[in-house]
Amino acid sequence: MKHVAYVIPAIDRIGGAEKQVIRLATGLAGRGWKVSVIALAGTGGEIAPKLNLAGIGFRSLEMRKGLMDPCGWIRLHSWIRQNRPDIVHAHLPHASLMARWSRLAAPMRILVDTIHSPATGGVLRRLGYRMSAALPDVVTAVSRAAADPWLSAGMVNEERLAIIFNGIDIDSWKRDDTLRKTFRAKLRLTNEFLWLSVGRLDPVKDHATLLRAFRKLPSEARLVIAGDGHLRDELLSLAQELGLSERVQFAGFQTEVLPWMCAADGFVLCSRWEGLPISLLEAGASRLPAVITNIPGAREVLPDFQRDQAVRCRDASALAARMQAVMSMSDLERLDLGMGIYKSVCERFNLDAVLNQWENLYDQQLDKNPQPSRFRTLTSSLGRTFQLQ
Repeated sequence: MKHVAYVIPAIDRIGGAEKQVIRLATGLAGRGWKVSVIALAGTGGEIAPKLNLAGIGFRSLEMRKGLMDPCGWIRLHSWIRQNRPDIVHAHLPHASLMARWSRLAAPMRILVDTIHSPATGGVLRRLGYRMSAALPDVVTAVSRAAADPWLSAGMVNEERLAIIFNGIDIDSWKRDDTLRKTFRAKLRLTNEFLWLSVGRLDPVKDHATLLRAFRKLPSEARLVIAGDGHLRDELLSLAQELGLSERVQFAGFQTEVLPWMCAADGFVLCSRWEGLPISLLEAGASRLPAVITNIPGAREVLPDFQRDQAVRCRDASALAARMQAVMSMSDLERLDLGMGIYKSVCERFNLDAVLNQWENLYDQQLDKNPQPSRFRTLTSSLGRTFQLQ
């Protein structure tokens, strides 16, 4: 049985990268792989027991000082030597850097790391990636938009880069009219137009611009922001300052987003940058019309005919105008808008197809690397022909 170990900073709180790791882990476990999830820190929260029920091993390295905690490094090296996974697949910079340098102490058969965001970080991160460039067998990115800044910064080699999109289980996001009625009644909504935004409360998501745009919309509009983060108090104060306290709900972190998608009439994403936004894929699978900012990672999700409808970042007036335009559409026009994104998600981001791509990549590398090593083998280059789009 082939064994893949996913390494990630933590899964106590679930964002886009964490969702994707969990989907890959459960998907491959269902296909007969032995799967482990290694978190650098945390306890695993509510997710660890669910992974165990799916037959997936979970281990926390219990690191308390980030990458400066030597105990975490020792635990990871020990775990790799004892369990000898065929593939170590790291996600997000801290986990990727730790997995890369750990290969020198704990030889690995295949080492993969994945880029989830176009943000390349500071000088130390860039230096760490450049110095460790010979250690991973493959570097992947969730979109071309996520990969390009890393290529420009010299942190990734084009010849060993593969683009493999995030994937979602489309069937699990079917709109449910009964759930919609029930949940809207719970929210005390009748004919109000409900906008939904999903994402952590962080500057990159730019909820401040969203609130300023929302103030310009008619009084019958409502907004739910599902997510948590260090800007919560600041955004609550801004909503109050803008007179929106009765029209905007900060729902906090939500483990179940589907009821909110069903209750909503439109989805809005106002980020300053994204790798490939999972929430937009989920909204598309739910057939919601979406308003997005004009950033490459989000544009890759839209069908071609909708891409010119994206609005400028940090432009509250443009965002409000587009949201108002969607609100003014007929039900049929909004359905057509949502169906366009739905078809794009079905064609390019279906989880089964994405799992096939990962299995193909893993198997190709396993064929080339029969034994653990401290460096990648010279024959493990992907070449430009393996760009998965």
